Amino acid sequence: MSVRLKLTVSYAGFLMLTSTLLLATVWVFLLRYVPDRGGFGPGPSSPTRTDLLDAFTPRAAQALVFLLLVGLVGGWFLAGRMLAPLNRITEATRLAATGSLSHRIRLEGRNDEFRELADAFDTMLARLEARVAEQKRFAANASHELRTPLAVTQTLLDVARKDPSRDTGELVERLQVVNTRAIELTEALLLLSRAEQRSFTPAHVDLSLVAEEATESLLPFAEKHGVAIETSGDVTPTTGSPALLLQLVTNLVHNAIVHNLPADGTVWVSTTRGPGTVVLCVENTGDKLTPQLVSTLTEPFQRGTERVHTDHRGVGLGLTIVQTITDAHDGTLTITPRPSGGLRITVELPATPGADTVHLGGHG
Repeated sequence: MSVRLKLTVSYAGFLMLTSTLLLATVWVFLLRYVPDRGGFGPGPSSPTRTDLLDAFTPRAAQALVFLLLVGLVGGWFLAGRMLAPLNRITEATRLAATGSLSHRIRLEGRNDEFRELADAFDTMLARLEARVAEQKRFAANASHELRTPLAVTQTLLDVARKDPSRDTGELVERLQVVNTRAIELTEALLLLSRAEQRSFTPAHVDLSLVAEEATESLLPFAEKHGVAIETSGDVTPTTGSPALLLQLVTNLVHNAIVHNLPADGTVWVSTTRGPGTVVLCVENTGDKLTPQLVSTLTEPFQRGTERVHTDHRGVGLGLTIVQTITDAHDGTLTITPRPSGGLRITVELPATPGADTVHLGGHG
């Protein structure tokens, strides 16, 4: 039986039940005033219960038959009206199953359960459509980025083949640079996939120790670019992958160094603990950026501006990996331009309540 038929039968059955109870109540009420036998006297005899039964039963049966028909017809109509929104949702689901994610239900009417379900389904479709479009762009960009070093390698080899007298030392050096970039890009893609799948064992981590380790490892790189790093922070216990969180901080500090002023730049790294959260903040000096540009920085392969130093171009996945790792740890990433130039990036993660000892080393 379809849901509409079940609702129709249920409605008609309920109507018949209430009608039968009503007629039974009327019958019992009438019996109180009708004697078992006709009265005696000169006048006409009073009606008896038998007379009442003969007169009441056919009319009651006719009324029940009429109410049954009304219940079935009315129930079928009402069930159809009630299930119409569900039919629209079902049709939208079928379209989505065929790959059409642009369709929306846009259910009109008052804000009832069906309206809430339809709105939630539309929101889900919108997110799926955006996610699929993002994945397509990512696949196209990744294919292009991976193809570039391969094409350069092929070109260098073709040139060397046509000119055997060419200096092999220069060729090997250029091939090494191209190969290193291809390896970095592949490792970044693998790290991104690992973070998206959350394939790590959670452990207690002090985010301030992670920040300290990342900044210490990047101090020589910062000195090479004439950038000073200033650190401060409280004990910030959280739960997650020590390796991924170290990669997150390293990416942020590395980006803050690379995308900085040509000279005398500064990077500020701080950790704080709030109510139920721990916060990592990385700020840097640099060019003034528009909010429109800042909003695109977490998209894959968005290197953005001329701020990138030519000696360390990167693979364009730094902030994408930061966003993915943050999401994998149920955190929030916020990127805002500083009024004087540069960026202020905050990562807010759930704090580990009552954590007295934390863990930094190892891989999760």
